[in-house]
Amino acid sequence: MSNIIFLYLISGLYYAAYLFLVAAGLTIIFGLARVVNLAHGALYAIGAYVAAWLMGLISKQIPPPLWYIIIIIAGAAGAAFVGIIIEPLLLRRVYGRLEEFQLLLTFAILLIIEDLELMIWGPYPLAFKEPYHYLGAVSIGGGLMYPLYGFVVIAMGWLIALFLWFFMTKTKLGIIIRSAAANKEVTAAIGHNVKSIYTKTFILGATLAGIGGAIVMPSATAQLGLGIDILVFAFAVVVIGGLGSLKGALVGSLIVGMTRVVGIAYFPEIELALIWLIAVIVLVFRPLGLWGRE
Repeated sequence: MSNIIFLYLISGLYYAAYLFLVAAGLTIIFGLARVVNLAHGALYAIGAYVAAWLMGLISKQIPPPLWYIIIIIAGAAGAAFVGIIIEPLLLRRVYGRLEEFQLLLTFAILLIIEDLELMIWGPYPLAFKEPYHYLGAVSIGGGLMYPLYGFVVIAMGWLIALFLWFFMTKTKLGIIIRSAAANKEVTAAIGHNVKSIYTKTFILGATLAGIGGAIVMPSATAQLGLGIDILVFAFAVVVIGGLGSLKGALVGSLIVGMTRVVGIAYFPEIELALIWLIAVIVLVFRPLGLWGRE
């Protein structure tokens, strides 16, 4: 029984690690620009597609684990590049406008990017399993094995969470971003370019989504609809944790990750319903989420 519980715990932490990356990017963008960005799922999918496509090109030419480092960087860079394009050209036009405009525009961007993925990579799923084969699996007792790659993803998730905490609280740019989120007018008055801060923040969020898409590829496939699928879970995370709160994104990811594991194991028919039931309960008692604030 203890081995089974340990397996569930590890699996929950694995899901939570990449969900946090997506939800953290979503909540950072919302915290500054107050935009509920449905296109964020497309940035995750871009990271996944770029990583899977590039892995097919370099896996036989470059020795492991160097190819894995390259595809993580490439997935992050691909999502960041798309973010550089869509933020100043499209999203900046709906800052401060009604939520209906934001939702319609960002959903349109999501659909456009999905069509571009279809045009570039075709309708067939892309995948790579090399990290699983390279790292192998470890026994966790009771005849149970768990891929070592899962521990790599968990470690990456926590390291990036620590980096984000350090970046937002200890670096000059992070403090400026927090200042702009609190009061844009004062931040502009003391000499900072608020438009540039918006763009840099959006690129940071896009990069996190791209990393999330890249690291999940060995256990999934890059396919059409991937961006919408991850949004379902990412929004559950930010609803539970509270939009605009990194702490909320971390705790929400852990709650959703653990609930998903238990749901898949014991209630597969209503796994998604269980996650959103928790979200509904949180909204009833804490409408802004566990750590959300006005």
